[in-house]
Amino acid sequence: MNILIIDDNEANLALFGHMLEMLDAAAPTAMRDAREALAWCADNDPDVVVLDYMMPDMDGLEFLRQFRMLPGKEQTPLVMVTADTQAKVRHEALRLGANDFLVKPVNFVELNARVGNLLALRRAQLQLACHAARLAEEVRKATAVIAAREREAIFRLSRAAEFRSPETGAHLLRMAAYAELVARNLGLDAAQCETIRAAAPLHDIGKLGVPDAIMQKPGPLDARERAVMREHAGMGADILADSDSPLLQAGAVIARSHHERWDGGGYPLGLAGAAIPLHGRIVAVADVFDALTSRRAYKDAWDAGAARAEMQAESGRHFDPACVEALFRDDAALEAIHRRYANVETHSHLKEFA
Repeated sequence: MNILIIDDNEANLALFGHMLEMLDAAAPTAMRDAREALAWCADNDPDVVVLDYMMPDMDGLEFLRQFRMLPGKEQTPLVMVTADTQAKVRHEALRLGANDFLVKPVNFVELNARVGNLLALRRAQLQLACHAARLAEEVRKATAVIAAREREAIFRLSRAAEFRSPETGAHLLRMAAYAELVARNLGLDAAQCETIRAAAPLHDIGKLGVPDAIMQKPGPLDARERAVMREHAGMGADILADSDSPLLQAGAVIARSHHERWDGGGYPLGLAGAAIPLHGRIVAVADVFDALTSRRAYKDAWDAGAARAEMQAESGRHFDPACVEALFRDDAALEAIHRRYANVETHSHLKEFA
C-alpha cells in the first residue's frame, strides 16, 4: 500500500517514513513540495496521504482542495497533521474531505494506528470497487447475450416474411448493411447506426398478413390486389407496436414508413419530406437500391451505375436527397457490401446479427 507523506520539513519526512515502514505491506513515498506532490497524484494513486498543514507556497488546505478535485481521488483516505491549537483549520479540513488528524508532536503509536486504520479502509474501498467492476462486467456480458439473441430473433422473424416473397435472406443482409452505411454517412452515432442495421430487416414483416394468392401471384397485381399489398406497411407496424424493445420500436417505425415518398405520394400515411421518420427514409433508399441491383424471378439485376442514375433521378421525389447522397458517398463500401453478401447462405451470416 502506497502512503504519500507531504511535509516541507526533511526531518519529519524521514521520521514519518521510518515509522510507517513498520506497517504491514506499507511503502511510504516522501515529498517536500506540495505542488510537485499534487502533480504526482494526477498520475499516481496513493492509498493514504499524510499531509502537513503548515507548508510554504501551498498549504495543506489548498492541497486538499485541489487533491479532491483530481479524478479518482474523491475517496482516497487522507490524514492531516496540525498543531493542537488549530481547531479552525481542522474544521475546514473536514469540510474539504479530510478523514483524520494527527496533532503535533506526532506520537509514533498514534501515527501507525491512525494510518493503519486508513489503510484498512482503503483496502475495503479497493475490494468493493473490484467487486463492483466484476459485477458490472457480468451484467455487461449478460446484457450483450440478451441483445445478441434479440437481434438474431429479429432477423429470423424477418426471414419468415421474406420466404413469402421473391426476395432472399441475402437481401435482408445487404439492405441492412446499406442502411447502416447511409446512417453512418449521415453522421448518426454508433448506437443509432447499429439500431438501424438490426431493425432494417423488419421492414416487410407485415407481408406475413398478406394473402398467399396475392403474395404468390406470378403476374402483375391489379388495383385491388395492390391496395391489399400496400396494407403490409401498417400491418408490420401493428405486429411490432407497443414493444418495450428499442429495436422493435425502431422496426415498427421502419415498417410503417419505408414506403413513404419524399414528395408525399407514398403510403400508408402520405407523409412528405422531413415528416417521414429518418429511419424510414434511410431504409427506403437501402431497400430500393438492393432491389434494383439484385436479380429477381421477374427481372435481371441492374448494374450499380444504372441503379445510381435511377435513384439520383428520383432524389427529391421518391427519396430524401440527403439519404441518396449518403448512400453513394462511398462507392468502395457499396461494392464491398454487394460482394460480401452475393449468393451467400444466409445462415452462415447469422452471427452478424448475434
